[in-house]
Amino acid sequence: MDKLVIDGGYRLSGRVPISGAKNAALPILIATLLASGQHTIDNVPELVDISTTLSLLGRIGCPSLVAEPGGSQKRGRVVIDTTRIAFREAPYDLVRKMRASVLALGPLLARCGEARVSLPGGCAIGVRPIDQHLKGLEALGCRFELTGGYVHGRADRLVGAEIHLDFPTVTGTENILMAAVLADGVTRIHNAAKEPEVADLARFLRSMGARIEGEGTSTLTIDGVPALRPSREPHSVLPDRIEAGTYLTAALTTRGDITVTEVDPRTLEVLVPMFQAAGATVSSGEDWMRVVCDERPQAVSVETQPHPGFPTDMQAQWMAAMTLAAGTSVLRETIFENRFMHVPELMRLGAEIQTRGNESVVEGAPHLTGATVMATDLRASASLVLAGLAAQGQTQLLRLYHLDRGYARLVEKLGDLGARVVRVADDVSVPVGSIQAAEPSDSRAAG
Repeated sequence: MDKLVIDGGYRLSGRVPISGAKNAALPILIATLLASGQHTIDNVPELVDISTTLSLLGRIGCPSLVAEPGGSQKRGRVVIDTTRIAFREAPYDLVRKMRASVLALGPLLARCGEARVSLPGGCAIGVRPIDQHLKGLEALGCRFELTGGYVHGRADRLVGAEIHLDFPTVTGTENILMAAVLADGVTRIHNAAKEPEVADLARFLRSMGARIEGEGTSTLTIDGVPALRPSREPHSVLPDRIEAGTYLTAALTTRGDITVTEVDPRTLEVLVPMFQAAGATVSSGEDWMRVVCDERPQAVSVETQPHPGFPTDMQAQWMAAMTLAAGTSVLRETIFENRFMHVPELMRLGAEIQTRGNESVVEGAPHLTGATVMATDLRASASLVLAGLAAQGQTQLLRLYHLDRGYARLVEKLGDLGARVVRVADDVSVPVGSIQAAEPSDSRAAG
């Protein structure tokens, strides 16, 4: 296994291109199951979760090709052939690696009338049950049995329905949406998730012939059609707002000057007042956003909420910045019940944090000190990277497979910003001060 080694304490600056959004690409790739033929998706990020999804589609009988960029072709083109569905199952060995595999349930039921999907795995950040998925699909006419750790669903005919979700679950909304596009009649999903990734899935389905209204609002209206067809033009996955937010937050932790490019600033609007309250300067254009932080950031409290609130996927990274902020901040987690697993690891770096239930109180420290830390989930990994970039001395991050699930070309991108970071085997020793950045920064971050 590999580890990430960071010589910290350097100010990061420069521009970094943002990849396609993992949380949009995964349901879009799986949605290709709804229509027989060849589908072309652009801006698909180079991530382990993407490879797992393509393996799942291949297991079902739908081969894929990851095309090499060339000429005017964009990076990250994937071509999938869904002409033949040989198996109607998402097996445990794949689903345990990635919770989003459960999204195969809706498309397989809609197209084939049957699906067998293992109960999901993924990050260890809470129970995250799929009861809302099953509730919505049952309203459309599906029948389920839970046996041997698998959900076995059947549907002779899907019929539109009024579906009221207990909470705005993202994957639940997506699963029900993908089934409803082929149901007879009109379906309305009330209390639907409003995340940009759900809207991107709706746009992709519409390009295949689906009739959908209301994406980005709490009510989705779907007028079912008899069949879909592959989109006539390649669909480009929207930029990853969480990856962008992570790099922008690195400007706070390292007192840096970072510009993210190839982004949609509208998806980052909720972060702007947070950065400004922390003392940073924020500017943006059509496809870029810049955060500059020349002084020690100020403490800013946050509470995670469904979109358009502060995203739970940015809570850990924000906490990393607050460990170095002036003052006391309170971070309240309202989405997942077990998403403070990064706290003990941040404390190994010298952070001063007290956790009470779903709240963590962070007393900003004047500096952090490098140490060996261990990732527990994807966003916890990102928070430890940010803290390690600011910490004095060397930080070693273990369990990199979490990072590989959500951050494409991380070492390369950080190196372009002036970070001293390398990826090496666990048993390799890297002397402190020996790592060189691609474009070394002239100054070390104070504190």
